[in-house]
Amino acid sequence: MFYQVYPRSFADSDGDGIGDLRGIRDKLGYLELLGVDALWICPVMRSPMADGGYDVSDPRDIDPLFGGMAAMDELIADAHDRRLKVTMDLVPNHTSDRHPWFAAALAGAPGGRERDRYIFRDGRGLDGAIPPNNWPSIFGGPAWTRVAEADGRPGQWYLHIFAPEQPDLNWANPEVAADFEQTLRFWLDRGVDGFRLDVAHGMAKPDGLPDMERVDTKMLVHDDSDPRFNNPAVHEIHRRIRKVLDEYPDAVSIGEVWVDDNIRFGEYVRPDELHLAFNFRLAETPFSADAVRAAIDNSLAAVAPVGAVPTWTLSNHDIAREVTRYGGGPVGVARARAMMMVELALPGAVFIYNGAELGLPNVDDLPEAVLRDPVWERSGHTERGRDGCRVPIPWEGVAPPFGFTRAESWLPMPPEWAASTVEAQLEELGSTLSLYRMAIELRGVRPEFAGPRIEWYGSPAGCLAFRRPGGLVCVLNASPVPISLPPGDVLLASVAPENGQLPANAAAWLV
Repeated sequence: MFYQVYPRSFADSDGDGIGDLRGIRDKLGYLELLGVDALWICPVMRSPMADGGYDVSDPRDIDPLFGGMAAMDELIADAHDRRLKVTMDLVPNHTSDRHPWFAAALAGAPGGRERDRYIFRDGRGLDGAIPPNNWPSIFGGPAWTRVAEADGRPGQWYLHIFAPEQPDLNWANPEVAADFEQTLRFWLDRGVDGFRLDVAHGMAKPDGLPDMERVDTKMLVHDDSDPRFNNPAVHEIHRRIRKVLDEYPDAVSIGEVWVDDNIRFGEYVRPDELHLAFNFRLAETPFSADAVRAAIDNSLAAVAPVGAVPTWTLSNHDIAREVTRYGGGPVGVARARAMMMVELALPGAVFIYNGAELGLPNVDDLPEAVLRDPVWERSGHTERGRDGCRVPIPWEGVAPPFGFTRAESWLPMPPEWAASTVEAQLEELGSTLSLYRMAIELRGVRPEFAGPRIEWYGSPAGCLAFRRPGGLVCVLNASPVPISLPPGDVLLASVAPENGQLPANAAAWLV
């Protein structure tokens, strides 16, 4: 059970309005109480913060914004004392444009060693004024930026699948792989237990960088035909990474892999590549029994041929929170509670995004002046981006910033979150936080959760039910009316059944 911490938004220890590592350390008791096994910490390495830390200028140091290296060492030690593992977010696809390598590339000559660490190309057309190909950036606009050469004249172009401040590395250059291996060992030797690898399907680029057939893709979206991602050479990169991790027997690698085809997805979790890969089917699925069942079947089928462990998540720092996706308000909360129980009933590894356990919604009405996501600027202020799911966590009190900070929080918090704070929910048995705590505890201790498979049950229209080999039965009522539960004792329910009837928008575990 992994708990994803978005550091800027978790807890602020020094009063600057931005969460930090000592803030996370101060809340380890909360995570222990919640019952999770491991933290996944989004990037905290040195960064100019053009993309919330996913633009790394020094991958082997901690940014002072988050407390520096001493704070990281303290966090690792204290987490281990509480038997919590620590996984870090690493960014192998690109660096910051403030990285020393990129500064050297800009100062260097076309065709030189410094530029070969990145993907520089001559432009097309008269005087090279047209980008080398037609690729757009995931964040909007072109994926190429032209540089000025040493003599001041317009020169080559460099590739950035994301923002211009995030130039893509050239993984065909041996220096890139060697440097990344150094980064892996640096953190593993400091006690880090593993890594979440950002854009794990994106490091390898196709020979010749061919044009895309379609360039009208939505921002933050791509498919399996997209030449920017999922090129076969990426698997050799992951084999090299795995060899390093195999030197540390307990270390784990988790890949962000946006690949729809099950066969191609499964290739990433073969025994000599990633240990785990994010499958986002549940996070992309509406609250519908048929759709949820299809997503579960698909996710299990994707890893079965290679014997890998399935993964489940309902939200993260890039995806709108599940309460909002499922309709918002009380209905959205009820459905999110039910889907959490479905998720935790499944075999495999579960990832919880900070705040999901509080039933927080997206904040989709943030003032335009506070938006930080590069998507906002790159889209010409037509796409608000991902800030709505990154609003800080409310801990206590009755007014913003709800104990998150002593100052003004970096993103404003809605006043109505007073009823959703940790303090407000901790001792309330019917709260979403209490439901999470009970579900996580039962999942960890009850033998009925044993077994790597599920067996589907017959169920009424708009509902689903499955059994684990250990004996657990999970029922989801996504229909608009109550349904009769199958035989068995109710172990836990998102809404208490009445007279053997499970209400709409609810789930239950039976044994």
